[in-house]
Amino acid sequence: MSRIVLLLLVLILFSACGNTERQPNVIIILADDQGWGDLSINGNTSINTSNLDRMATSGVRFDRFYVSPVCSPTRAELLTGRYHTRSGVHGTSAGSERMNADETTLAEVFQEAGYVTGVFGKWHNGQQPPYHPNSRGFDHFYGFASGHWGHYFSPPLELNNELVQGEGYLPDDLTQAAMEFISENRESPFLVFLPYNTPHSPMQVPDQWWDSVPRLLQNHRDPEREDTLHTRAALAMTLNIDWNVGRVLALLDELSLSEDTIVLYFSDNGPNGARWNAGMKGRKGSTDEGGVRSPLLMQWTGTIAANVVITDITAAIDLMPTLAELTGLELNTQYPLDGVSFAPLLTGNADVVPERMIFSHWNGRTSVRTQTHRLDHTGQLFNMVDDPEQRQNIAAEHLELADSLRQVKDAWIDEAVPETFEERPFTVGHADHEVTWLPARDAVGSGGILRSNRYPNDSFLTNWTSTDDAIIWDTEVLTAGNYMATLYYTATPGDEGAQITLSFGDGAAEAMIVEAHDPPEYGMDEDRVLRIESYVKDFRPLPLGQIFLEAGRKPLSLRATSVPGTAVADIRLLRLERITDQDS
Repeated sequence: MSRIVLLLLVLILFSACGNTERQPNVIIILADDQGWGDLSINGNTSINTSNLDRMATSGVRFDRFYVSPVCSPTRAELLTGRYHTRSGVHGTSAGSERMNADETTLAEVFQEAGYVTGVFGKWHNGQQPPYHPNSRGFDHFYGFASGHWGHYFSPPLELNNELVQGEGYLPDDLTQAAMEFISENRESPFLVFLPYNTPHSPMQVPDQWWDSVPRLLQNHRDPEREDTLHTRAALAMTLNIDWNVGRVLALLDELSLSEDTIVLYFSDNGPNGARWNAGMKGRKGSTDEGGVRSPLLMQWTGTIAANVVITDITAAIDLMPTLAELTGLELNTQYPLDGVSFAPLLTGNADVVPERMIFSHWNGRTSVRTQTHRLDHTGQLFNMVDDPEQRQNIAAEHLELADSLRQVKDAWIDEAVPETFEERPFTVGHADHEVTWLPARDAVGSGGILRSNRYPNDSFLTNWTSTDDAIIWDTEVLTAGNYMATLYYTATPGDEGAQITLSFGDGAAEAMIVEAHDPPEYGMDEDRVLRIESYVKDFRPLPLGQIFLEAGRKPLSLRATSVPGTAVADIRLLRLERITDQDS
């Protein structure tokens, strides 16, 4: 054999060996407000979630998996491996949803290891850099950063911090974008985060899925509390999610990536309505079992066993260390994790599962879950093996256990829950990002200014009628310089001519509203049930001109210097684009 032929054979063998060492891809799919009981694999007889059920039987189903009672805290716990109270997340709007900038995220770990990373959907952990997903380890972002979105059919969305127009039903559009990302990056290890906006309200879903849900439904434990139209809409949205998950799994098969890809599916909290949930107490917002128990399905074809049910208690805080172990990545985080890797449960290497407790905290209420018991926020004790519906308080019969868990809970609150959370400004002018968006939800209106809805997310500001009124963002400018300001507004005919000023310290920009723009609000025609959030309308950009922003924290204020009509405008967004740095 010639030396040239021998060298070619060595190169071929080396190349083949290299292909087998590829790190696995990771896809994390997250539902929004879907309950544990919304899947047929968990006993729901009203619908058939065939793709999710198939994912459960072809992989592992975690039967005692816990998340936070609401949206943004669960996302923070997934992304940091730490209880949300440690990372600064203590609410769902007005900046309280943001993780501290010094937290190490799951995406950063994967990005630094050479993974291509993308998120498609509802972010809900901060809008402005360094809180924006493109600042937290994601190369690609398509979706929205708010806590909910007001319209699900071809809505305005973000693509890497710029506005674009969505196409079609939002979960379908997000899935399509994620699938294109997977196809484009199939030769590289990738991390895909696909956090859907459904079945969160507003309850909008195409007829195809609405018509697939029967009118007679499996009922909530207290049937008189159930809104059956809301339940039907939530289940229809779940069927749509199931279909989209099936599309993702089929793509992996088509690209021969199923054996190279870890896929996870779970929800961010309990159900957003009183509907069937295996009789569990509590729903979204509650620290009882029904508010924090989520399905977790995990598939890695050919590596983890099929049709396995794990009953050990696990939590969202465990996902970061688990995925790091499964992919062989180093976890060099700024702070110690609360989560533990459950990889040994998947590989069968866990001889003895150590005792642990999982804490659930929201709105001043804390409960603690052991493998067998739950102590609720009032001090009631429940045997979750014999009484999974939390109907019988056994604290009086088990005083020692109840007292022990109370002490553990109190110690955890003292250690993990700050007495007060720092009031952080909204950042403008991050060095790595020329554009900053300041939505109305992050502003405060003074005088007669009102929100379009009491829920800030996706709201706009209205009733701006006086020169005494002001719209103020508490901002910190990170990079001094000249910025081009653009305001997104609507104004009724007859109110043209209002003069407005944007000011920050000594810098100011002025403009006049020359054209009326008065589109109708919409969303009500697509709603299956009456919404509680704001309706939406299409806002027009108004260039305000350049404003110099000095570095530091000050109020960024929008005022009217003249109001010739009955009102100034309704306001949805402010865009600031850095044109020149102070040093340039």
